[in-house]
Amino acid sequence: MLFSLPKTLSIGGVDYKIRTDFRDILKTISALDDNNLSNDEKVMVVFFNLYPDYSKIPKTNIVEAIEKAYWFIDGGRDYKSSNPKPSLMNWEQDFPLIIAPINRTLGYECRDSEYLHWWTFLGAYNEIGECSFSTVVSIRNKRIRHKKLEKWEREFYEDNKELVDLKVNISKEEEDLINDILGVE
Repeated sequence: MLFSLPKTLSIGGVDYKIRTDFRDILKTISALDDNNLSNDEKVMVVFFNLYPDYSKIPKTNIVEAIEKAYWFIDGGRDYKSSNPKPSLMNWEQDFPLIIAPINRTLGYECRDSEYLHWWTFLGAYNEIGECSFSTVVSIRNKRIRHKKLEKWEREFYEDNKELVDLKVNISKEEEDLINDILGVE
């Protein structure tokens, strides 16, 4: 059991300082969702964004550093599932819906705080409860699973498609291919 919020990660037996503010982690997650970045580039973004002293980490320990980074981003849980589930949310797209209930849970405007540990932010996120965001996620879940929407959910969806539908993030190459097929310049 961890009773304190980690501000370092032990890599190869040495503790390295990490960036733990929620804004830094959300920027990192945004890069991980960027289809214009290769997997190697995404790994580099995680490495450089999380470790301010990344140059001090021996090259032989980079894989461990990345694994520990993902462990930290995942809130101290190891999500090594061979059965990935469809995404029901996107931090960047859903941020406007997420921030108000997180603030309500925390009891203050977190964007005004100089610092808020990522795990504290995640804890507040996990306690959101009933709100517009939970409605959106519920409708997304039903639509992905091809379950029937209640009448009010259908009406909500029709009025708020731009909130409910997750935006498809395609790479520049995919966009160029689509434009070539459609004859768009």
